[in-house]
Amino acid sequence: MIEKLFGLVLCNFAKLLTGVHPLWQGCKPEAKLRVYFANHRSHGDFVVIWAALPAELRRQTRPVAGADYWLDSRFKSWLINEVFHAVLVDRRPDRDGPDPVEQMAGALRAGNSLILFPEGTRNTGESLLPFKSGIFHLAQAMPPVELVPVWIENLGRVMPKGATVPVPLLCTLTFGAPLTLTAGETKAEFLDRARNALLDLAPPAN
Repeated sequence: MIEKLFGLVLCNFAKLLTGVHPLWQGCKPEAKLRVYFANHRSHGDFVVIWAALPAELRRQTRPVAGADYWLDSRFKSWLINEVFHAVLVDRRPDRDGPDPVEQMAGALRAGNSLILFPEGTRNTGESLLPFKSGIFHLAQAMPPVELVPVWIENLGRVMPKGATVPVPLLCTLTFGAPLTLTAGETKAEFLDRARNALLDLAPPAN
């Protein structure tokens, strides 16, 4: 009960702080098994996407997050595990634990959609970093799952890297058309297509 209440408070706080406005341009908010993949500017990114989903979708959607960041304090560990029920992955190159792709695939097989950031780390620039290969391997492992690009606009200025106090600012989420891996598509081709699908949702540069 405490976890659900805290999650509701966080959801409402995120909406109030960012004025988050979801634009469903290429798909509708439907109860389908999906991977929402987005640009990454702050640790608040997945919270805003999660909060923007209708309640029935939010309950079945889990963020994918780095264990190294979220398990370094008791409060963050409780928050990410008990409130958000995240799929925590070990991002270290020398990891000897579970395979992150299999962890994500397991969550999808259990009926949970995911929120994923294929850049792998927060981006302080204006464009996108190259995508890590995990999203390709996940598409290979779970071919029926829809991969939905989500462009987050302005959240980097609400909570920039290194900031401790957020600045209220209108944030827009643009949901694009779902992707799936096509027959014979190489890793490089798929990653380029997924990255371009996300960039196509970005507003025109001033």
